Amino acid sequence: MIFIENQQDFLETALLERAARLTLGISTLRQAQGGALNPNLKPFDRTQGKPDSASTSAPLSASSDITIVLTDDAQLHELNRDYLGVDAPTDVLSFPASELDPETGSTYLGDILISIPRAVQQAQAAGHPIEAEVQLLVVHGVLHLLGYDHAEADEKARMWAEQSKVLERLGLVYINIQDTRVE
Repeated sequence: MIFIENQQDFLETALLERAARLTLGISTLRQAQGGALNPNLKPFDRTQGKPDSASTSAPLSASSDITIVLTDDAQLHELNRDYLGVDAPTDVLSFPASELDPETGSTYLGDILISIPRAVQQAQAAGHPIEAEVQLLVVHGVLHLLGYDHAEADEKARMWAEQSKVLERLGLVYINIQDTRVE
């Protein structure tokens, strides 16, 4: 289930749920076909803001749950500073959880927080609708929850390829993925 906490009165939340589901669907299909999601996947310790080699990650399934919070620059700035040591606002942050709900058997993948004001600025700068930008940020955030990263060139190539596949399925092939974000 995709939970959306809309603190910014963003009207097109159904588009965000669709973007998250398509991203999960493509990754679930790849996993079912025996392919790795991301060979460098490491569980994330959200209390320390870094990979945690001692934890285990729950399996991805069609019943995976995610929370998407639509918020503002101030909240993302605070979280970026507190968890990643970057004293600046950003557009999207992902906090992987990979916890298995013993009652339902579903996997809680984690939280994605998106700054709607920053998304508006980025959409205007790129010349596409805000709805397209926020869908891109959801896809990007879900991929981070699944273990993708873009710190290294080879990781970035894999992540951007996955983003492109999902954006194509969403009908958003015209989006130019820009790497000007601070994460």
